[in-house]
Amino acid sequence: MTHSELPSQVEQFRTRFRAIQQELGKMMVGQDELVEGVLVAFFAGGHVLMEGVPGLGKTMLVRTLADAVHLKFSRVQFTPDLMPADIIGTNLIVEDAEGRKSFQFQPGPVFANIVLADEINRATPKTQSALLEAMQEHHVTVGGIQHPLEEPFLVLATQNPLEMEGTYPLPEAQLDRFFFKLKVRFPSADELHTILDRTTAVDRPQIEKVLKDPEEMRVLRTVVRQVPLAREIQAHAIALVMGTHPDTEQAPALTKKYVRYGASPRAAQALILAGKIYALLDGRFHVARADLDRAALAALRHRVILNFEGEAEGTTTDDIIAEVLRVESAKA
Repeated sequence: MTHSELPSQVEQFRTRFRAIQQELGKMMVGQDELVEGVLVAFFAGGHVLMEGVPGLGKTMLVRTLADAVHLKFSRVQFTPDLMPADIIGTNLIVEDAEGRKSFQFQPGPVFANIVLADEINRATPKTQSALLEAMQEHHVTVGGIQHPLEEPFLVLATQNPLEMEGTYPLPEAQLDRFFFKLKVRFPSADELHTILDRTTAVDRPQIEKVLKDPEEMRVLRTVVRQVPLAREIQAHAIALVMGTHPDTEQAPALTKKYVRYGASPRAAQALILAGKIYALLDGRFHVARADLDRAALAALRHRVILNFEGEAEGTTTDDIIAEVLRVESAKA
């Protein structure tokens, strides 16, 4: 990208982002923060974990996103009896016209651009781990043979925070693969009126396709990664991550008291990529500290592990991150 192309590339990114956001807004009422977070992760090339009670439109959001960006969509309903082969696929024995038998790979639902992993915490750890390779490496291995996934590839997983019976908490290694963890809030009374008006009448909103092909998506993601980052802004991202580790000098008292283990280096990567997107949305081709702070809760909350005392006293990871942000802000 040349210097003369910068304004047009930034404006193109903003236009496409806002257009997709507007299409999602036709179906999602009062969930502006959720919609923006999903799109930030999408343009950064990261996966999203959405937590909320049933009926808040999580599945509708993912379907609408796939329609708006013109990408292949698949849905996997996670249940205790789901097996890894049900997700990634398996080798089947096929017979040709001459009677010769051979193995043929039958792709599973993970072979799509946007995969909805619905109620992911209802499956066993063995099945949950089937997604690990796909999420990190963008390929799956069956019978010793690697099968690449088509780009772009995005996993949007949901989990219900209320019904814990019959669920299996996601292992830390898998949680770390999610770019953002977003909380889906319950709508207000006015928002419920709008939802009912849209969903109980004859006419339903029509979703327009904003992106024409996957290549346009790849170009826009390249724009994000070309946003320059000052050394001091990168240092701020590192400070936020280090502030979640109880054994570091940067850790505030709340972290030292209630945290068992802090966020990984992937958290810093998420902060920086999200910060670049927030900068572009603001019409800037440089990242500010406020851009990283804006992404901190979604990027860090699922990567911080509380100790027994923290869980017993009802402290949340959001409380820890808020304190880290407050301390770092005071230093600036």
